[in-house]
Amino acid sequence: MQEVIIKKNISIITHILGWAIFGAVLFLLTPLTTKLEFPNEFWMKQALMFLALIATFYFNYFYLIPKILFNNQAGLFVGLNLIGGIAYIGLVILFDELVNMQQLMHEVFRPGTPHVPRPRNYSYDFYNIMIFYMAVGVSTSVAAVKKWQADEKLRFELEKAKTNSELSYLKAQINPHFFFNTLNNIYALTNIDVEQAKTALLKLSRMMRYVLYETEKNQTLLSKELDFIKDFIELMKMRLSSKVKLEIELPERIEEAKIAPMLFLPFIENCFKHGVSSQHESKIFIRLAKVGDQLHFYSKNDIFKAKDNTPEGQSSGIGLANTKRRLELLYPNQNQLEIKNDTASNTFSVDLKITLT
Repeated sequence: MQEVIIKKNISIITHILGWAIFGAVLFLLTPLTTKLEFPNEFWMKQALMFLALIATFYFNYFYLIPKILFNNQAGLFVGLNLIGGIAYIGLVILFDELVNMQQLMHEVFRPGTPHVPRPRNYSYDFYNIMIFYMAVGVSTSVAAVKKWQADEKLRFELEKAKTNSELSYLKAQINPHFFFNTLNNIYALTNIDVEQAKTALLKLSRMMRYVLYETEKNQTLLSKELDFIKDFIELMKMRLSSKVKLEIELPERIEEAKIAPMLFLPFIENCFKHGVSSQHESKIFIRLAKVGDQLHFYSKNDIFKAKDNTPEGQSSGIGLANTKRRLELLYPNQNQLEIKNDTASNTFSVDLKITLT
């Protein structure tokens, strides 16, 4: 609230100073530098013209521009300003005639000589009407810039709201997808080893705590994300047979930074979903490292087609698609994602680099 008041006061002061400089240059500077004594009628005319320009500026700014010009009535706007300019000059001429300004000015510049009425010098009127339309032009420019700034601010806020809404939706999709696969793994363990299933449930509860609290934030600590990844991999290890060769390169400690939560989970989850076979030898490689401000994630796994009647087989790959979208929204021009599905070697790899700022 205080910031709004300060900005409003600055705007008022700027307008006052602007008009003070404008009036001084156009209506005071030249007469005062001549060192001549002008009649009261002359100064009255200068004051009236100055006030008329101020009134024109703000009438244009607060009414004609927002109500007519910005409502796609440019023709009417131009027409009204043309009429206003003619009326302005007409009033100046009328005032000059009423006070006999030509004779008064003759006495200032040629005192002691008889005044001979002459035709009006319309070049001075042309100068005045140019000043009038300058006021119109400045008010139109200021209003247009202000509207552009307001529209740009609104567009930015709408885009931000859309982005936040989309991110929330994407995370909401990722979370059930993750829990579905994890619970499916635990269900499989209950038929093999009850104690391992209990251990798995304890790890899952810790992971659920992370998902519950950390995914509500736009960013979390990289160390927390790393702990989450380790828990997930340990959970997955419980269901792996000796046929799976697992190579994990995760740092014990990592230089702290901010990162979007659960950003790497879909890639890691995909390794275990499609890279494990109960009949064939398989290999999964996962690496995460941070060098300077660049975070590098790499994963590679063999590809085994899941059965169509399993949850894995029915999955549409929504996690990977949503993660790509999250990267576009959260790290525009800051990420390099390369996904390779090598049919020759029957392997799938993800190479992701993120520049953290």
